[in-house]
This record gives sequence, structure tokens and C-alpha cells, in this order.
Amino acid sequence: MTSYTFARELRLLTPAQFKSVFNNPIKASSAEITLLAIPNEDNHPRLGLTVAKRFVKRANQRNRIKRVIRNSFRLNQHNLPPLDIVVLVRGGVLEMENPELKKLVEKLWRKLSRRYNG
Repeated sequence: MTSYTFARELRLLTPAQFKSVFNNPIKASSAEITLLAIPNEDNHPRLGLTVAKRFVKRANQRNRIKRVIRNSFRLNQHNLPPLDIVVLVRGGVLEMENPELKKLVEKLWRKLSRRYNG
């Protein structure tokens, strides 16, 4: 059976792991969210989230955004290539409702997969 958990090995944890993604990444972006990714040696994708206080002031709003993105990643992880992905969020994301945000993130996963394979 396919596992849809978000275990520790599916996360970028250290500053060094995040920093490596910022050097020459594959990009997929919209006005509100940017995905940066680099190929990894594991045979599964890994996710790192950055939601800056500068763009999203309240903790509950940052947590909501991260929860929606994490859940989308969890459900789509088996369709993604083996990449280390960092999600950068900008201010416009605050006006988005959860279903709209989920739809945007799923579109960006597909775009990133095409860029990696294409």
C-alpha cells in the first residue's frame, strides 16, 4: 500500500540542505509562491518551507499556509521526481482561501515536474 505520511526523511531539516537548493535551482513560480528545486540522490522528493514574517505577519496565518502546502505535498509526493524542494511564499498568498491555495500549489508541482523531466 502507498504511504501518504510526511515523515522526517521527506523534509529538508538543516540550513545546509536549504542552502544547497538556492544554488542554481529549477524554478516554478506564480505571483504568490515560488518553488526552487534541485535533484537529490534519494529516490523520493523532500520539502522545505519558508513563510517569512515579513509577508505573513500572524503565526496562525503562516501555519495555515504551511499546513495546506504540506498536505498537498503529502498527497502528491508519489507523482514528484526525486527533488529537494524549497517553497518560498510571498504576501499575496494571504488573500487566498485554502482550496484556491491548494489548487495553485498542485499546479506548481506539475510545472516543476515538467521542468525537471523536460
